[in-house]
Amino acid sequence: MKIARFSMRSGSGAAGDPRFGIVDGDELVVLKGDPMFAGFETTDERVPLSEAKLLAPVIPRSKVVAVGKNFVDHVAEFGGEVPKEPLLFLKPNTSVIGPGDAIVVPRQSKRVDFEGELAIVIGSIARNVAEADVDSVIFGYTIANDVTARDLQKSDGQWARAKGFDTFCPLGPVIETEFEVAANTVQSRLNGESRQSAPFTDMVHSVASIVAYVSAAFTLLPGDVILTGTPAGVGRMVDGDVIEIEISGIGILSNPVRG
Repeated sequence: MKIARFSMRSGSGAAGDPRFGIVDGDELVVLKGDPMFAGFETTDERVPLSEAKLLAPVIPRSKVVAVGKNFVDHVAEFGGEVPKEPLLFLKPNTSVIGPGDAIVVPRQSKRVDFEGELAIVIGSIARNVAEADVDSVIFGYTIANDVTARDLQKSDGQWARAKGFDTFCPLGPVIETEFEVAANTVQSRLNGESRQSAPFTDMVHSVASIVAYVSAAFTLLPGDVILTGTPAGVGRMVDGDVIEIEISGIGILSNPVRG
């Protein structure tokens, strides 16, 4: 089931507060509230997708946790060694934007890269979760672009600023609640040209091991997001570019770049 968070497009009625809906063909079946807290009870309203502006499907209430160097080929393209344990860093929730929103190249950076990734959306309070129980705390999955100021990542010596600028965590277009990780792939296209492509079976650390590891360090709250790492092929984006991240089974996350 695909869950969207949306507002009405200009000219299609009052935008109002963001609402949630279940994707049903070319329509959204409007839900009574945030399904993470209110369940999947529907209203009598249907909204054509053409009249809806899709928003980031979730705004993390406390944090975005990300995993670095989780594909062997990505580690190889930058040199170094594959971490024996998941390499964690944080992105602020203020970095989150939705489909179609612009990624803004900050004046402090001369090199901003895309990194297409699978994102886990946490659905319940999770602390010290065993790998066997991970599915019970996952609400669903979405697509992420772990935007990175590559020059600042190198010069700073740590990743907080390079990964944390406003607009540096596009999410969307929907949350898929019935996603089969092992059966799917991630692809990135820059201005229509393929740059990344890999199956999730190539991940060093699995979703179950990542969630167990992260929840042993941080209490995860409903709406928190975990980014699972990117394959080889990351590259620079500049003003005027359009970056698309596609995950089979979820959809396409597309964002323009402004600088």
